Amino acid sequence: MSSNISIRAGLPYPLGATFDGDGVNFAVFSQHASRMTLCLFDDAGNETLLVDLPERSGHVWHGYFPGMRPGQQYGFRAHGPYRPDEGHRFNPHKLLLDPYAKKLTGHPIWHDALFGYDVSAKALDLSKDNRDSAPYMPKCVVVDPAFSWGRDAPPRTAWSDSIIYEAHVKGLTAGRQDIEHAGRFLGMASEPMLDHLTDLGVTAVELLPVHAFLDDRFLVEKNLTNYWGYMTYGFFAPDPRYMSYGDIAEFQQMVARFHSAGIEVILDVVYNHTAEGNQMGPTLCFRGLDNASYYRLQSNRRYYEDDTGTGNSINMDHPFVLRMVMDSLRYWVEVMHVDGFRFDLCSTLGRTRGEFDRDGPIFRAIRQDPVLNRVKLIAEPWDIGPGGYQLGAYPAPFHEWNDRYRDQIRRFWRGDSGMLSKLASRVAGSSVRFDHDGRPATSSINFLTAHDGFTLTDVVSYDEKHNEANGEDNNDGHSNNCSDNMGVEGPTDDPLILAARAKRRRAMMATLLLSQGTPMILAGDELGNSQNGNNNAYCQDNPLGWVDWAHADKSFLAFCKRAITFRKTTPILGQSRFLHARARLVDGTPDLYWRRPDGQPMQDRDWADPTLSALAVEMRMASGTPEYISREGAVFAVFNVGDAIDVTLPTAPKGFGWTHALCSDTIESKPRPARPIEPIAAHSVAAFSLDRLTA
Repeated sequence: MSSNISIRAGLPYPLGATFDGDGVNFAVFSQHASRMTLCLFDDAGNETLLVDLPERSGHVWHGYFPGMRPGQQYGFRAHGPYRPDEGHRFNPHKLLLDPYAKKLTGHPIWHDALFGYDVSAKALDLSKDNRDSAPYMPKCVVVDPAFSWGRDAPPRTAWSDSIIYEAHVKGLTAGRQDIEHAGRFLGMASEPMLDHLTDLGVTAVELLPVHAFLDDRFLVEKNLTNYWGYMTYGFFAPDPRYMSYGDIAEFQQMVARFHSAGIEVILDVVYNHTAEGNQMGPTLCFRGLDNASYYRLQSNRRYYEDDTGTGNSINMDHPFVLRMVMDSLRYWVEVMHVDGFRFDLCSTLGRTRGEFDRDGPIFRAIRQDPVLNRVKLIAEPWDIGPGGYQLGAYPAPFHEWNDRYRDQIRRFWRGDSGMLSKLASRVAGSSVRFDHDGRPATSSINFLTAHDGFTLTDVVSYDEKHNEANGEDNNDGHSNNCSDNMGVEGPTDDPLILAARAKRRRAMMATLLLSQGTPMILAGDELGNSQNGNNNAYCQDNPLGWVDWAHADKSFLAFCKRAITFRKTTPILGQSRFLHARARLVDGTPDLYWRRPDGQPMQDRDWADPTLSALAVEMRMASGTPEYISREGAVFAVFNVGDAIDVTLPTAPKGFGWTHALCSDTIESKPRPARPIEPIAAHSVAAFSLDRLTA
């Protein structure tokens, strides 16, 4: 196919398709290709032109097309050796997406032509398939991402003031009948949602993946989808399923509306692997452009290193792959105005020659980058590869999901023995893990639940996972959930069990919001949302995986609001410095006391006492806190997993008094002056604030 077209040399930068007002520059990386063909399509998806990019600068192929405008659909075909045993899988019969595409027309349609090899051949991936994949592939679209931001003002909320809300763009709103564009970016930032989130008191939404992602073939064949979205194939393009009109400005509008409400936007990003899977996967983009560069391959170059459990691992040792990730991150900050990132399976990103390196290329690159080192950075500090569990090992300014917090707080409230010391460590900010190399006490992202696992209601309603709806015979998902059904597996009408479950949820939420570190709440937990015991709802794009607004637990929602308000108005609970029971210069008082219910300090023998079921903590501003952020007073909190007890409060200094500020035992609790000895209900949390008395 040919046509007369004006083409010039263009530039090798920036990568991708760049409209400059007069035309479009195309630039794409491939170190091992012998030729790179640009394919143009009309709006109906018909291939109208194939033209080789005329120039190669180093490993970048490029060309400039005068007069081309935004809206032009395109893709690439890469020529080169098809020698899987050497790591090369070039196949020009396969239309390839631009790794830097800012917009896509849709998603791949599963067909055998998507595979670079002949799926019917005995040699499997060593064979070569000559069918054209273009009819089954989405097309890239040239865009001008300019957006009129007006007076957009990112909140830049301090970590010490942050309360993160993890949510799925569709799942949060799909169940709302009163929201236009429910399940889309525009619905996510609708007035009802902004009202709910601001009233709840969260400061940031952490969105499950919004980059373009693939529905796995095995799921489609079971009439399921990749609901969560952890199969990325476009690191610059918002997924089309979340757009109402197919305009990337819809994402920008969402961000602007969140910012106007004082809420930050954090993206869950998946740079550790791609949707192409292992050697048996489809050829969509990276594999066809330069398999040997984009992926970490085994010594037998036919096979992939897989530290992610998805079939492949991205090769961060390669400068152009690292550049792609860095360019993607900067794009989402500078052009789309997001406020931070949560890195899925971040240990894979830090692997250098297969080993985790906390000073690896990507961490160095991000830490020196003037755009990225100012936004919020959160690591999921593990992968499934050797030495992959790296909780606490990441460099500042990274914060980390703390799964030890999740499991040990669940076990404490389940009543497991020997958990007092674990509770103390987690409430105090997990300093053993995080207090090194100048890292702040907010480094621990504390959570009770996340998208991966039980909801909070299911934590107190199920002993076992119930993932039958996923079609994998209940073999998927974690089996050790540290949960407790409290007498009946799943739903029940027993009022005593229901009351006990509600009480434990309040105690657990209170613990989360009274702990040093940065709290994260799973969307829907504040409403009592359940997934019917499914702890791996990754493929449940239906009411099972969506937040259930119709049956919202309004009393628990009200409690969550009170607990969040108490935390936000009590700076002692969100400090950047760790508490180590060190004397403060201002008054000689230690910043941390652990006490028994009788008011006496905890002794070594007490931590191992199996009869002790309650622990009290007295927290003040940390030793070494500068005067300009120091606060008077203290917080005294009691965590009682046993029967009702009386607790002796510390003696208040002259001019101060204790206020009973929060109690998880009852649905309603208003602040009141505390007594020297306070009754603490069974299986509950109580918090007291030390305040200056007024005349």
